Amino acid sequence: MTSRSLSTLVSGRIAATPGQGGAAWAVLQYVVGLDRLGHRVHLVEVLRPDQLVPSGSTLVTSTNMAYLASAMESVGMGDRWAIGLAEGDLTGGDLTGRALAGGALVGPAADRVSRGRWDLLVNLSGCLDAPDLMERCEVRCFVDLDPGFTQVWEAQGVGGLGLDGHTHHATLGASIGDPSCPVPTGGRPWIPMVPPVVLESWPTGAPVRLPAFTTVANWRSYGSAEWDGVSYGQRAHSFRGLVGLASASPVALCPALAIDPAETADLRLLHDAGWHLLDPTHLAETPDAYRDFVAGSMGELSVAKSGYVAGRSGWFSDRSACYLASGRPVVAQDTGFSDHLPVGAGLLAYDDVDGAVDALTSVTADYARHAEAARDLAEEHFDSGRVLGGLLEAVGCVAG
Repeated sequence: MTSRSLSTLVSGRIAATPGQGGAAWAVLQYVVGLDRLGHRVHLVEVLRPDQLVPSGSTLVTSTNMAYLASAMESVGMGDRWAIGLAEGDLTGGDLTGRALAGGALVGPAADRVSRGRWDLLVNLSGCLDAPDLMERCEVRCFVDLDPGFTQVWEAQGVGGLGLDGHTHHATLGASIGDPSCPVPTGGRPWIPMVPPVVLESWPTGAPVRLPAFTTVANWRSYGSAEWDGVSYGQRAHSFRGLVGLASASPVALCPALAIDPAETADLRLLHDAGWHLLDPTHLAETPDAYRDFVAGSMGELSVAKSGYVAGRSGWFSDRSACYLASGRPVVAQDTGFSDHLPVGAGLLAYDDVDGAVDALTSVTADYARHAEAARDLAEEHFDSGRVLGGLLEAVGCVAG
């Protein structure tokens, strides 16, 4: 294709996880970023009936739909979304490849999405699994947000991943396919990419309101996996191996950590070790609140899922990219990203407690330099125009 304005659908999880501003931004970066490139972008999301909040509500009265409407309005795209419910046997958990319930979408762009034909679908984690919509998209790009887990699950024969039916597959695992990376490729030519950030939405210069290194994360997200002798575990497993970091750190560590209150042993472990846990429900509930929390922090101490570390996929967090764009230095557990991104100024990688302490000490000793370098790195590597423009070129939608 030649360079032109593309009719584009983006699908990702915003309504499915109401109250998670970071998860919303992970999708909005693509929606807003593609719009800034001059493309005609709409968001569509299809939920399972058991995802509706509160339980027993209808789609139009649900918290899910209200949250999606608010998130899209917050970025000036309140008229460009649609949402629907999937059919399926909830008792068997099988909703793969099912049509929309009743064929219906609701929302301000429901008619456009339902009736239109699209040059491009950007399908984040295969969120959209509705053949009646997908078949009207000429180019269908699956974007893998969970590198290592996605590929291992496919190799294990796990269904419902949404990989099929796409013309292209991209991944945030920049090392997948390299000889040094143990993650299976499934024979797919994965397109490597980094998470995009709409830089104008993440300005620098906000005052540091919390003189601590923070993050926003889930203690657990989904089940662990094993493949070819490599264990792909959760963030809980990584934190346990780094529990001594808080007491050794030269700066306070205050992660906004979503952890089940029933995890009493781990909560006690973290508390006794000096971690100051914050509640993401209140601090990062909306896209605006999440952005304010990131910008108001001194920097990020990122602890990756142990599967990202063990898989050496090169995964880099969309959350960390937002910290960098805000001029906040990032000290991140290395997943192999140091093979692809410059580290040492603004972004520092670590493998163990001693390495993290050294990195935090370096940043706090010369904070202004690292803060400036953080934004410079975001502009050079994570700018949505550069990242998404490269993706469109890779899938053949625009000329290079």
